[in-house]
Amino acid sequence: MMTLAARLSVPAYLPAIVRAEFDSALDALLALTVPRDEAMDLLVASWLSGEPDCLLTTIDGGRAVVVLRSASGRWAACNAFLNHSCDSQADAERRLRRLLRGHQRGHVACLPATVVRLASAKTTAAG
Repeated sequence: MMTLAARLSVPAYLPAIVRAEFDSALDALLALTVPRDEAMDLLVASWLSGEPDCLLTTIDGGRAVVVLRSASGRWAACNAFLNHSCDSQADAERRLRRLLRGHQRGHVACLPATVVRLASAKTTAAG
């Protein structure tokens, strides 16, 4: 039987399409229409696990969104595709390439699989 700590450390990779980039995670969350108090709560909670590179939440209507730190150090505000979650980064990159249209850019987000499953259940219940 897998312990809670072991289950939390199993990664899930999901494609995310960039909507815009910002200098701070807070600005990226606000641009995704996350209410300011919820965005602040999410940031403060994430600090408990160290310096966060990726934050996942849902906005009104149940859409999953993610903010993640790009290679340039800026924060990308993205639409997340929970239903395309993968066990490997390579699979998620292939799925991302299929989702991108025209000039769109994307990233692969890496989060604990348990977090992705919970968010997916939440978006399914909302929809």
